[in-house]
Amino acid sequence: MPSSEFEQEPQQFERLQKVLARAGIGSRRVCEKLIVEQRVTVNGEIPELGEKVDPETSQIEVDGLKIGVRQDLVYYLLNKPIGVITTSKDPQERSTVVDLVPTHPRVFPVGRLDADTEGLILMTNDGDLAHYLTHPSFGIEKEYLVQVEVKPSRNAIRQLRQGVELDDGLTAPARVSLVEERLIKIAIHEGRNRQVRRMCESIGHPVIRLVRSRIGPIVDRSLHPGSFRELTNHELRSIRKILLKDFSD
Repeated sequence: MPSSEFEQEPQQFERLQKVLARAGIGSRRVCEKLIVEQRVTVNGEIPELGEKVDPETSQIEVDGLKIGVRQDLVYYLLNKPIGVITTSKDPQERSTVVDLVPTHPRVFPVGRLDADTEGLILMTNDGDLAHYLTHPSFGIEKEYLVQVEVKPSRNAIRQLRQGVELDDGLTAPARVSLVEERLIKIAIHEGRNRQVRRMCESIGHPVIRLVRSRIGPIVDRSLHPGSFRELTNHELRSIRKILLKDFSD
């Protein structure tokens, strides 16, 4: 009988560059470059090019960011309708975003939209990516289309751009433009509770309708309310590029 030293390597082990490419970091060529530049660690150690890893157990980081590489990780883009609750379970048994996506594997919403807000929200079982997408230090913009009762003045738009004082402090500067007479586009990277509604109320323009239209680089105008789809590898890669600020494909 051959000794364990010569036993066949378990099938789950794969070359690191292949695992990174599948996780949306970039092409295999780009992933190889990152490994050679020692920007990748595996279980806290700098790997060699061509090293094999176990996607189920290996802790992989690029530039200090944890990269989800397990093969059971899923990423859904959902167009949340009005009245649906952004939580995994509601004590009042109202419809939740989890009810609108597959039950296996179990996923959770990334961030929150209140019941009266509609639009795009990500659902995943990748806790690390969810943290990066919601933490303001990573600067992931969320863009909203905001319908108000009357056309905002130039001064009102300027206030939103510069930041407005709320009961939990001054908001960060926002990117704001007037799309139509009563329709504003607001892009923010903070995630305070009901922030866009409160910002508009603070300048005297209560919100009539609020739709999240973009999450970072992710936009889909063809996704109907209540529908979802998986993120493409290109979309996942575009998110990683923003998080890895010194990164180019």
